[in-house]
Amino acid sequence: MSRAFQGLDSGQLLLICAAGLVAVAGVAHTAATRLDHPEIAVGFGALIAVGELARLTMPGNREVAPIGAAAALGYTLLLDLSQDQLRHSALQVVAVIAVGMIAGALPHLAVGRPPRLDAMARRLLTGALLAFAFRPLADPLFRLTQGPDPTWWPALAVMVVLIAVTLLVDVLIAALLRAEQVRTAFRVAVRDELNMAFPLGAAVAASGVLLALATHSMDLVALLVFAAPLLVTQVAFRKYAGIRATYLQTVRALSRVTEVGGYVEPGHSRRVSRLAVAIGRELGMAEPELLELEYAALMHDIGQLSLRDPIPGGATVLADPEQARRIAELGAEVIKQTGVLDRVADVVRRQCDPISDDPPLSSRIIKVANAYDDLVGGSTDRDRAGAALERIRLAAGTAYDPAAIEALSRVIDRLAAVHRL
Repeated sequence: MSRAFQGLDSGQLLLICAAGLVAVAGVAHTAATRLDHPEIAVGFGALIAVGELARLTMPGNREVAPIGAAAALGYTLLLDLSQDQLRHSALQVVAVIAVGMIAGALPHLAVGRPPRLDAMARRLLTGALLAFAFRPLADPLFRLTQGPDPTWWPALAVMVVLIAVTLLVDVLIAALLRAEQVRTAFRVAVRDELNMAFPLGAAVAASGVLLALATHSMDLVALLVFAAPLLVTQVAFRKYAGIRATYLQTVRALSRVTEVGGYVEPGHSRRVSRLAVAIGRELGMAEPELLELEYAALMHDIGQLSLRDPIPGGATVLADPEQARRIAELGAEVIKQTGVLDRVADVVRRQCDPISDDPPLSSRIIKVANAYDDLVGGSTDRDRAGAALERIRLAAGTAYDPAAIEALSRVIDRLAAVHRL
């Protein structure tokens, strides 16, 4: 379990502590007052546990548990079962979610896969926020569905509004944490969360509402009916995440061919990739763009395999401009043969274009990152780094993008501060 706390920043620890306090309060209150309709609580708790057991990691290292989140949402929004009003409190909802999540995490912990505590804490707090907002309204909404002129529209409207607010709060919390973790601007993190995580959140929210409404008519059979399509959907998400991971692993393996062949210094492609992604974040690039940038940076030198005589040290910054451009074009042709990385191939092809030709931002970033690593390599000497940066600055506006150079300077200063610590 100690491994789960390693590398956590203050924001993540605060989130985990808040979730822990809410969970303890929920369990203690429920133990003191006893469960309302225990069979329903156990059923939804079991589905939450299954969801946590089948959790997966999406692009951007985002841990999600769609089935568990949908089950938690359905239990929160449940008003009645076969005309029998449910009076479970918000704290009981918190207790069921917390116990279900812990039960689902235990098998992973037993086999040495500790849970992402910050991700679990966020899921619990998001469920708790919706529960504290919705459960006090459950009684009047139930009466509207059972009165002389029964209608579900007010209840549905309240559900949609509160879910939308909860999703927005969840996005903001996730963006705050991500901005700290990956060193990016908060507005960029918000945009990435809206683009990458919000669609899945909206799908989970719709599933949760449907689960609550179906349970109203079908009793606990709805849990079994809805579990199957949710599992199929989760398998599809897992395959998608697996394909993305395989792409990156393949690209990383391919990038090492130039190192194994002695065309570039060991670790060059990996260092350029990390530096380019850090520069891209400084310049506010979105996650899909950063992924393409990472691919292109890893394979930016693959064209050197066409050379009869390797460039000394693989330093294309010291090569003739025409030769460097030819290497970039040959590398782009190799990448294009994959049939799925055409945009990455274009980034690699144009990495040696002069600024006057307006190459893509990713190409300009790779050119700056490659030049810096060609001059510095794996050294951490501050004088060498300063001299390399000054040399690159002398060609700003003609060979190198000034904005990328300034972003590189900030990244180097931050890395130097980390080394000093």
